Amino acid sequence: MHSETEPDSDSRAIIGIVTVSDRASRGEYEDRGGPAVKDHLATRLAPGFRIETRLVPDETAEIERVLCELADRVGCAWVITTGGTGPAPRDVTPEATRAVYERALPGFGERMRAVSVERVPTSILSRQEAGVRGRTLILNLPGSPKAIIDCLDAVLPAVPHCLELIGAREITLIDGSGTIRHE
Repeated sequence: MHSETEPDSDSRAIIGIVTVSDRASRGEYEDRGGPAVKDHLATRLAPGFRIETRLVPDETAEIERVLCELADRVGCAWVITTGGTGPAPRDVTPEATRAVYERALPGFGERMRAVSVERVPTSILSRQEAGVRGRTLILNLPGSPKAIIDCLDAVLPAVPHCLELIGAREITLIDGSGTIRHE
């Protein structure tokens, strides 16, 4: 289990973004996944949240440590990972995520794959996970910036309600016209 933290005096929801990449963590490759998540959230969410970012190698223990830190100590309402969801031996993000969440939310992964496979047939190989740890939603996204946008758009309508149900600080979506939509 995890330990509860005292609420942050800042009332804004915190969103953690974790890029999982051996090459980017060694500085051999530019992190494009984390910035893609951050930029897309800025276009889809109303102001009133803050971002915490992390960059880690494809190492199960390190991913688990960072997910726990963001959920338990930082108090993130939502932690989004990008990368490490494929079938390659070093792709261990789903395993690390399953090790730290308390309740699985398989509908998120199912929805992301259903949307992605319509555009990219090989996306059926993606192994996105989602689950709840305490009052934190943890969601795995693929590493491709285009796939990140497709997957976020597919599940974003469910996120505010999920955060409400788990007792997390809430976020507000902006619809396509720039109007704030309260879920």
